[in-house]
Amino acid sequence: MTRRPDPPPLKTDDVRTVIVGTVVWTVALVALLPFYGRLDRADRLWLYWACLCGIALGGIGVYYCRRRDAAIARDAALEATDSPPG
Repeated sequence: MTRRPDPPPLKTDDVRTVIVGTVVWTVALVALLPFYGRLDRADRLWLYWACLCGIALGGIGVYYCRRRDAAIARDAALEATDSPPG
């Protein structure tokens, strides 16, 4: 049995995906704010730090994905101009 060739990779909007995840962490942080006293008494303030880490890592992810998309577009443009006709 012969193996079929791999399909080309899907083009996805990774920046939008990371932004949605960052917004979810931000909403979770805002939703926890009214419960600060209760969470402090229950020794659960780490939930705030988890949300802040999610937001910070989301920011890094957005930066990374934008740079990656720019590099892919730059490489595609260079490949298009460097390839010989035909």
